[in-house]
Amino acid sequence: MRTHRVAIVGVGYSKVGRRLGLSEQELARQAFMAALDDGGLRAADVDGVTAMGGGLTLDLAYNFGMSPINWFSDCMAGPAFVQPACQAIAAVASGYAHTVAAFRVITQMPSFGDRSGGSEPAPPRKVRGDQQFEAPFGVDASAANIGGWEMQRYMARFGATEEQFAINAVTQRYHASLNDDAIHRDPITVDDYFASRYISKPVRLFDCDYPVDSGSVVIFTTEERARDLQKPVVLVESTALGAIAPLDFALLPEQAANAPWHIAEQLWSRTDLQPSDVDVAELYDGFTIITFEWLEALGFCGLGEAAGFVEAGHTRLGGSLPLNTDGGACNVGRRHGANFCIEATRQIRGECGERQVPDAEVAVWSNGVGPFGGAVLLTAG
Repeated sequence: MRTHRVAIVGVGYSKVGRRLGLSEQELARQAFMAALDDGGLRAADVDGVTAMGGGLTLDLAYNFGMSPINWFSDCMAGPAFVQPACQAIAAVASGYAHTVAAFRVITQMPSFGDRSGGSEPAPPRKVRGDQQFEAPFGVDASAANIGGWEMQRYMARFGATEEQFAINAVTQRYHASLNDDAIHRDPITVDDYFASRYISKPVRLFDCDYPVDSGSVVIFTTEERARDLQKPVVLVESTALGAIAPLDFALLPEQAANAPWHIAEQLWSRTDLQPSDVDVAELYDGFTIITFEWLEALGFCGLGEAAGFVEAGHTRLGGSLPLNTDGGACNVGRRHGANFCIEATRQIRGECGERQVPDAEVAVWSNGVGPFGGAVLLTAG
């Protein structure tokens, strides 16, 4: 079976916002139509589909006019958008399909009050397995608590300060202020950061991605097909997707240096490029501590040095490594990592207006942390 070089040819978002009242299928449809339009494609040009969760792949494919389908995959448990993206890349590279659309649709999680019709506290519940040793003490492995564990461990181990996390939040909001797609665009200050409440100490509100309803689609195809289409070619240079432990963050042997290190080793082993060749980085920020871990794992600074790297201004537009140039998920909304792939693609195409990194030719984007993760290196074609 022939191996093909893979390229990105279309990217698109649905309408994004809070409690839009749109179904997952409608969010997916809007994003898919936008990605087709971006790439100058028709639905019938796509012969593969991958998605993260929901069991929607074949429904999406046939409802939207993709037929016949030569590859489909529904990723039920993985590190966000990077898993369906890597599935799509692998399908095109191996020849199972020639053009594959990767979907991530995510809806805002309702509060308990929304579900119950009131604001009463949640009733008692039974827990089993490992949770029986955690829940009675209020340390259940919720996303916010996991972020708090990792940030607390990082600060204790390396001496990072809340001020350095504040600088990161201010920098990302500055980038968002230049992005029409961002939900939060008003600049903030370090004082604003400290005025925000703790969510799971030391994680503050501005350290958390922003829940929204969103649909995102990226279309991958062969290099040969991409060169016949309307947009500048963006090539997949290297990918890595993997795990180092079961999916229990509480059992990780090290909270501050985990799966991203393994992923980075694999990513760089599959290319002749090096960290110094990267022009722009789009690194997952479900919580900002995750971004710090990726900076170190990918080799942009040493272990424990990310906080100082950010404080020194390296990650701001105009710095040595512009980071999360769309503003990150804390500002564009929780698009579960698809925004990082789309922003990296647009940076290489030169489509980012005021926030464009000059002469950007190499970009990396990532997803996940803890037991699992993934990363993709993109280059100009």
